[in-house]
Amino acid sequence: MRHDRFHGTAISLDRARPRPRSHPRLLRRGGIGGGDGPARPRRDDAEAVLVEHYPRLLRLAHLVLPPRLGRHNRVLLAHALVQNSLAGARRSRPGPRVPAQGGSSNQVLEWLQGRVVSAALRAATRTRPFSVRPLLPAVLGLRLFPGAGGAGEAALDRALGGVSPEVRAAFALLVLEERDTGSAARLLAAARVREPAEALKEAERLRDAVGRDAESLLQGAQFDPCTVQTRPTDLLRRRQRTRLAALAAVLAVTASGVLVLRAAPATDAPNLAQGPAAVSTRATDPQQLVRAPAQRWADTARVDLTMWPARGTRTDDTNLLARALGAWSTGDDRSGTRVIGVAGTPTDPPVAPPRLLYAGTVDGSAVVLLYDEQRVARYAEPLVGAPAVLELARADDTDVTTGAALVVSRAAGTARFLLAPWIDQGSVRDLRRPDLPARPLTVSADGATISVPAVPGDCGRVPVVELRSSARIVEDHAFLLADLGGPAPAHLTWTPGPGTGAPARQPREATSPAGLDAWARSACTLPALRDSGVRAVNRWEFARQSLPERGGPADWTCLRAESWEGSARVTVALEVRSGDALPVRGPRPEPVDTAACSRFGQHMLAGTYWTAPSGARYYLAAGSRHLSALTVRGAVSATARGPALAVRVEGDGPVQLTGTLPDSARHHGWGEQADTGSEAAQGRR
Repeated sequence: MRHDRFHGTAISLDRARPRPRSHPRLLRRGGIGGGDGPARPRRDDAEAVLVEHYPRLLRLAHLVLPPRLGRHNRVLLAHALVQNSLAGARRSRPGPRVPAQGGSSNQVLEWLQGRVVSAALRAATRTRPFSVRPLLPAVLGLRLFPGAGGAGEAALDRALGGVSPEVRAAFALLVLEERDTGSAARLLAAARVREPAEALKEAERLRDAVGRDAESLLQGAQFDPCTVQTRPTDLLRRRQRTRLAALAAVLAVTASGVLVLRAAPATDAPNLAQGPAAVSTRATDPQQLVRAPAQRWADTARVDLTMWPARGTRTDDTNLLARALGAWSTGDDRSGTRVIGVAGTPTDPPVAPPRLLYAGTVDGSAVVLLYDEQRVARYAEPLVGAPAVLELARADDTDVTTGAALVVSRAAGTARFLLAPWIDQGSVRDLRRPDLPARPLTVSADGATISVPAVPGDCGRVPVVELRSSARIVEDHAFLLADLGGPAPAHLTWTPGPGTGAPARQPREATSPAGLDAWARSACTLPALRDSGVRAVNRWEFARQSLPERGGPADWTCLRAESWEGSARVTVALEVRSGDALPVRGPRPEPVDTAACSRFGQHMLAGTYWTAPSGARYYLAAGSRHLSALTVRGAVSATARGPALAVRVEGDGPVQLTGTLPDSARHHGWGEQADTGSEAAQGRR
């Protein structure tokens, strides 16, 4: 058993002895799915191997199942599929026998893996999640889910959620089971995957994009359905269901009829069994607001917005809370409140009681901050004059940094932040002046800061704070947050370039002297991102090049702004010693989403024309550290070994820029038709 502190009790399921009974809705009798897999083993042999490799098989099933099932149902269904995989085994005959008669343990394991993959693929293709809900194992009164992983595990989980179940199965066989392509293809074919080769090709592209950390990430807590966390279901709803069940039983006895009631396991989504009206009533009742205990954040492994206690001087003002909830539920038409959804955030009313984070008077307005685990709602009601405003923005999957502060008030180029309870220190930064020390930030007893002024300048006004987390959560480190509009500020990070000894795929906090100096050159790009729902912005110096004619060093930079819904905007530029930045034309049309400049898009190549102080014209190109050669064709024709190229030209015109990776795959330059990724590592977009 592993004892992780996370909402409730950590329980281990990998020692549970599986029951050999099958459920007809989940598995069909017979072989793996065709007749091409290993021979059916005897049931006692299969059960022995299953018990021995239960955690391994469980990870395999859990990885193939789609996230849309919800964490609770996904865990239970994975256990059901593995346990029910014994259904196709041959009956064991009584009497002594030689162990070899049942086949080797490797063959039995391969047979079980095929059964699990086949069943998980069938379950993943069901269009109605409740149709694959397992009868056994059943858990009543609790929700089960794997522990929270790190940023890498979360990114990989999102990437896997965006591919087909067949690709997830192929990825699991290649990375988790360490199978070669041939054996993985045979197992997928036996599981009735129509195009195993295509699934394996996509899985290999994903594995190349993740890099050498893929196996260790899959072994992390987020992909481990054996050791799970527990949390109670909605206790009030459970009481109501119990009363309804008792009433139904009385009616059944009175009518001399037969009535069978089955309580469905709780899912991640709210239960709408009471109907929309009942849910809406509970969601707009101030007495039903969820409030976290004051010190819960200091004794949990989940450090995010759900751990914020309710703070402020008006947390007991029922009338104010009712007006805020009413505005969220009824919108502009009936409440008179102006409702704003930042960057297309849905303004639908909450379907369950949200969490109360703050209620107080700030800068002449009554302010309420609410959170429904997907969106932050900031209700601001001026004490005199103007109508109230409700602003909604995405804020799901927050963590120590992205859940460290919210903007509680904004006026005249200033912002007032509400800091998370795990923040020990705060200061104000001028991004354009990294040489200036940070100024201490005054914070009230309820966590609200003084007004943070934006630094005036020609390139805009963006308030930036540097925060340091508490040693009580063993996360004693500093990080930068910038107010780019909306209730949630953006996290600023920095990825050093080649030659610094830092892996290209690991963004760092930008609070070091080198990180602050790097962001000083990109500070003026931030105002363009305002009100676009940005979650985090990372600056990556993917290449350094010596300019011709002793022009000095120049940095090729990639700025990646990720939004809360998962999309990203990428801008590439060449920064020369004079401080000028030459933007590199991006793809047209601009991609809605791209993996470029992320840990899943670690290869970068860009080129642009540059005029030397002498007036001579050059075409410059450079790529990230893994590119071994560059080729440019079109208006310029040249080839260079290594990741950089500089060639003198007489004019300019369109070019086709490609680079070569160590495995001889080609990578296209940024801004070209195939620039959204290399043929080897990026996959289809």
